[in-house]
Amino acid sequence: MTKNEFDSMVIEQSDSLKLYARNFTSDYEDANDLVQDTILKAVTYFKNFKEGTNLKGWLYTIMKNTFINNYRRIVKTNSFITKDEDISNSNLLISASSNQGESKFVMEDIHEALSNLSEEYYVPFSLYFEGFKYHEISEHLNIPIGTVKTRIHVARKLMKRSLSAYKVA
Repeated sequence: MTKNEFDSMVIEQSDSLKLYARNFTSDYEDANDLVQDTILKAVTYFKNFKEGTNLKGWLYTIMKNTFINNYRRIVKTNSFITKDEDISNSNLLISASSNQGESKFVMEDIHEALSNLSEEYYVPFSLYFEGFKYHEISEHLNIPIGTVKTRIHVARKLMKRSLSAYKVA
């Protein structure tokens, strides 16, 4: 059998393929797309068809497998994509790709929040942030350890308030 003979035999089956495709889809256009995909695959894989076998059965199998594969692809895609119109801020933080520009803005905000701290809170907080222990900060600044802890605590609260826009719910 030549390629042209095979192609014409496949085209002759297009009406029955359309009826069969309607079993899979409820939409006329989707059914036509499925038929088109089936015919394209049949023509492309012409060499896999064994002469003497049931052409209609072979085409139906191609159509069924094409529909199943497309369905699985759609389900898999939908499981990764959030389609809600109102995406919450927490989902935006997770789904949006971060970039260096965003990190630059965050760091600028942190530096601004730090610069807004008075020196009595800034110094103990920055020393603690650098890894010094409470007693080391106390000795370095020559103040009681309780005062160091209080100042660091107050600095954290002030920083938290300044950076509340970055709070993740």
